[in-house]
Amino acid sequence: MKYKNTIVALGTLVMFLSCATNPLTGNKTLAFVSNSQIFPSAFAQYDKFLTDNKVVNGTSDSEMIKRVGQRIAVAAERWLNANGNQGYLKDYQWEYNLVNDNTVNAWCMPGGKIVFYTGILPIAQNETGVAAIMGHEVAHALANHGQQRMSAAYLQQGIAVAGNIALRDDKNLGIYNQAFGIASNVGGMLPFSRSHESQSDEFGLTLMAIAGYNPDEAAELWKRMKANSGGNAPPEFLSTHPSNDTRISNLQGWSAKSKAEAKKFGVTSFRPLGEF
Repeated sequence: MKYKNTIVALGTLVMFLSCATNPLTGNKTLAFVSNSQIFPSAFAQYDKFLTDNKVVNGTSDSEMIKRVGQRIAVAAERWLNANGNQGYLKDYQWEYNLVNDNTVNAWCMPGGKIVFYTGILPIAQNETGVAAIMGHEVAHALANHGQQRMSAAYLQQGIAVAGNIALRDDKNLGIYNQAFGIASNVGGMLPFSRSHESQSDEFGLTLMAIAGYNPDEAAELWKRMKANSGGNAPPEFLSTHPSNDTRISNLQGWSAKSKAEAKKFGVTSFRPLGEF
């Protein structure tokens, strides 16, 4: 019993010490790995990706991606400084690239390395649509969601190993591992991922608004995303992302709040949509 209590106490201490503060929410989050460990690897992977793929340079679209990204990053720094997080971005290395690929996607690696695929531009439809996507991706980077997901995966693996050690019964190990795999994913990892997506949706609106882009367009973007998907999506509880309808409803509800936040930074009107 003393042994078990010691393990629990040590585990609690590790959890307490392995936390970082999320600047977007002010809450403590898992941080079993540090940015100093993650960023160099992420930067190297990003460089390799660019080498292995067709990066678009010197076009109006590629320049627009960079322009929007820089505006969103400036908005992020303004917001962070105003909320007591000066210097938070010192280790970030923002980079925004357009890649020639029909995939309807954009993504951000830890530390601010962002890729847009050309396949998402027709759905973005205009520069403000691009800003909605960019705000979401930059929010992922600011919140260190990559760090949190990696930490959660370590935690999930650790609990699985602890269960296997505790059981020491080959007859029940298979049942335990199967049940734990399903329960920890559906009840833990997937909701965790969906919460990150919603958090990035919400704060992304604030970033695009501070950068001078109308946050109302974000919901319109997701209406186009929904139409493009043709309704082919898994049930929300089995997905890493909220459903299209959930996202549209949330974005519509958050838009006024993001405009009010932008007003604190002197932004009272927004750029034209800027169709391309």
